[in-house]
Amino acid sequence: MTQLREFDGRLAKALAWLEESDIRRSTYAPPMFRLLWKAGVRIPPPHMNGFVVNAFVMGGFFATAWGLIMWLALWSWQGKPFVAVVAASLSAGALFGLIMAAYLVAQARHYQVPRWLTFTAD
Repeated sequence: MTQLREFDGRLAKALAWLEESDIRRSTYAPPMFRLLWKAGVRIPPPHMNGFVVNAFVMGGFFATAWGLIMWLALWSWQGKPFVAVVAASLSAGALFGLIMAAYLVAQARHYQVPRWLTFTAD
């Protein structure tokens, strides 16, 4: 329980630090991350993560959400095979995750955002 409180305090200070930068809130605390934080998932803000973590988190979320929406709106009516649905969703998620991870790394460098491991909440 103390680790969770410790994380919450550090997260609050990290978000305050990011708020002082010129980065938009929708970028440093996107809705997906805010949902994860409310669910108790201890993941740092995206600008403080590494490329690989952001690629998997962003890509995984996108693949799941986009695949589900496409299935409900279009693919189920077309009778698209399950393997094709999974392949298309994973491909779209991988592309989205890689693009977002590259964007976040570039933006973190530009604004000189510290990595989570080196960020001190003092």
